[in-house]
Amino acid sequence: MDEKDKKVDNDWKEKVAKEKTAEPQSDVTPDQEGGLPEQPDFSFFVSSLALQASIAMGVMPNPMTNKKEENIPQARLLVDTLAMLKEKTHGNLSSEEDSLLENLLYELRMQYVAKTKGGSS
Repeated sequence: MDEKDKKVDNDWKEKVAKEKTAEPQSDVTPDQEGGLPEQPDFSFFVSSLALQASIAMGVMPNPMTNKKEENIPQARLLVDTLAMLKEKTHGNLSSEEDSLLENLLYELRMQYVAKTKGGSS
């Protein structure tokens, strides 16, 4: 496919530029139950995936059963998903988002290695 034949969607660039210049607003409104953000953002998304990975590794109890349960294949899929997101979003994240993702991946990988190599965390 020639470069001239490619269709490029630049709307996302405009949206990101507007978000960067917009005044920061609180993500949580007082009437929301459970402290959920009004609008999902990248940090919330990757944090929720990391939490799911920790639960799947048995590091944290499953909130449905209140028991620690291991599902190592699911944990690996979630860690790999976060790694894929890091690769696909390279250069498009704020420094805070990039740092959060990097730190989450490091911690999860260390937990995964500890679980799969017979160690404990």
